[in-house]
Amino acid sequence: MAQPIELHYWPTPNGHKITIALEEMGLPYEIRPVNIGKGEQFRPEFLAISPNNRMPAIVDPDGPDGRPISVFESGAILQYLARKSGKFYGANERERVAVEEWLFWQMAGLGPMAGQAHHFRGYAPTMAPDQRQVAYGAHRYTNEVHRLYGVLDRRLAGREFVAGALSIADMAIWPWISSWRGQGIILEEFANVKAWWERIEARPAVQRAMAHAEKVKTLNLATAGQEGDEQRKVLFNQR
Repeated sequence: MAQPIELHYWPTPNGHKITIALEEMGLPYEIRPVNIGKGEQFRPEFLAISPNNRMPAIVDPDGPDGRPISVFESGAILQYLARKSGKFYGANERERVAVEEWLFWQMAGLGPMAGQAHHFRGYAPTMAPDQRQVAYGAHRYTNEVHRLYGVLDRRLAGREFVAGALSIADMAIWPWISSWRGQGIILEEFANVKAWWERIEARPAVQRAMAHAEKVKTLNLATAGQEGDEQRKVLFNQR
């Protein structure tokens, strides 16, 4: 049997992308938690495979030509796994283009903008002395995320998935939509997105992936890192 892929992971939207893909593709893997609240993403051994000190990252012992390979950045990991498995990346060039369009839409748009909305709505008010600036940031990014939901809603009109058949694009987008409440979004405003989100949520592979997330949270709850200002110093304001 193939050696399992090492998944360096923490239960965040970007981490969920990879567990969902691995479960859907049926590839053997093992989770190696990277507790970002404790700063484990800055350890030298992790930086050796993820030089941008961000998870997720993978190490595939059975890489190209049978030699190990490490991959960082969630979009690159999804593309690598899709090529490796031969699944969820389209059957021809036209289909692959559609998958890549929506994969990069998530990577360049939805993910960063939703992340900023989460930050300004949930974290920044306790960090910044100028509340007027915080309010502007929250307003700006909440509005942009709302616009992006509208883009996705229009795309999903009459479609079951974003790029034809289920693909790595859906796997990239779904975890970020799952956090709609923290983004200031009312999901019922976007009927097509809501129906799509529920279709993905009901998939057994997705349920297995999210069960892994809960297990990692539970096992690491006692050592999740310092709360409050100390944890924020680890997560934010790194130069």
